[in-house]
Amino acid sequence: MPMPLLTLFTAPKPFLDPHVTVIQQNMLCNWLALGDRVEVVVIGDEPGIAEHCQALGVKHLPGVRCNDNGTPLISSIFALAREVNESPFLAYANADILFLLEMLTVLKTMAEKKERFLVVGQRWDLDITEPFDFSEGWDIKLRNLVQREGVLHGQTGSDYFIYPRACFREIPDFAVGRAGWDNWMIFKARLEHWPVIDISPSVMVVHQNHDYRHLPGGVRHYRLPETDKNVQIGGGRRTIFTLEDVTHIVEDDVIKRKPLDWASFWREVEIFPLTGLRSRRLGWLSFALFHPVKAYQEVRGWLGSKFSSR
Repeated sequence: MPMPLLTLFTAPKPFLDPHVTVIQQNMLCNWLALGDRVEVVVIGDEPGIAEHCQALGVKHLPGVRCNDNGTPLISSIFALAREVNESPFLAYANADILFLLEMLTVLKTMAEKKERFLVVGQRWDLDITEPFDFSEGWDIKLRNLVQREGVLHGQTGSDYFIYPRACFREIPDFAVGRAGWDNWMIFKARLEHWPVIDISPSVMVVHQNHDYRHLPGGVRHYRLPETDKNVQIGGGRRTIFTLEDVTHIVEDDVIKRKPLDWASFWREVEIFPLTGLRSRRLGWLSFALFHPVKAYQEVRGWLGSKFSSR
């Protein structure tokens, strides 16, 4: 059996809520339907994970490190996935994400042209409440459903990251399922001068809509204290990079430089001290110049944490 081209891994929620269970079962069946060039790996010790993986024949890795709140750490998740095999590419995706077969075609194109890179992209939001049929012809059926009922999400969220094995060998102890760490991934790639490639124009990636009952108090992830901690250990608000910070796009299976409009130009001016000169001090000054309110809020939060710790 040939070595897989891609190790596709995730850290699911508990298989307790009926809708979450349907979503995550769909995810596992979809990833398996991508074929034998993809090895599917599920990481974590949440209730129901081991049983669902065993039923579908999916590789399950327990023993993930967690923070004091019991939330799995991104650093441990990525490290465990790296040890499974020697596939040239790895990809983390949230456990509600579905891929079409075209994703593999574009990945092969990038493998021929780029040594180090980060692949990201927008998602299509879709209401799915029942198990999806991933038998023959599923790719076309899913595409048609998204074209009829899906909604293209904005550029503020990143739900999947595809990268060569040489990248992201060291990652801070971010909490999974909270905001901030996904922004750091794009920042880190820009800091290392790796191409950050948006495949949205060529690849449809589907997000199955859900609520936030699984989170403490039903509060959205970006309002939880663990999100604040993620942002802090990632370098603060100046490292909050989004899909607007990509450097390349893929159109018709061709990698192109992202067109530079007026807004993109000034964004590049803003982040150059941080990513180009690699100066955190100058990066902070530039951030404060372009975002004085956010800078003030960050300083106030930092001072508050200092005084409260005394």
